[in-house]
Amino acid sequence: QVALEESGGGSVQAGGSLRLSCAASAYIYTMAWFRQIPGQGREAVAAIYPRSGTTHYADSVKGRFTISRGNTRNTMYLQMNNLKPEDTAMYYCAANSDGSWSSPDDYRSWGQGTQVTVSS
Repeated sequence: QVALEESGGGSVQAGGSLRLSCAASAYIYTMAWFRQIPGQGREAVAAIYPRSGTTHYADSVKGRFTISRGNTRNTMYLQMNNLKPEDTAMYYCAANSDGSWSSPDDYRSWGQGTQVTVSS
């Protein structure tokens, strides 16, 4: 129903920063970022509820990543600071969860992913 497109991925040295962007084709009532590495499941990174401003973060990224929405509800960002090699993954934009913020199966829309690679 909602088309999503991520951008901003790339390669960076450990300790560096990247800012991921997600553009949506329509209104989003829940925004989230997930990441996945080969052989692993898709893991929730962060989520935001635009109306309330409530945010959620995986314990592994608290204090380093910040999720936010743009000037309109059809954009969101993930500011990633102090990146670590273990942050290397394909990052996916997700929108409009019908349930848990951290459950991939609860999201209606997904982007194609943007690769983030962090080296030592």
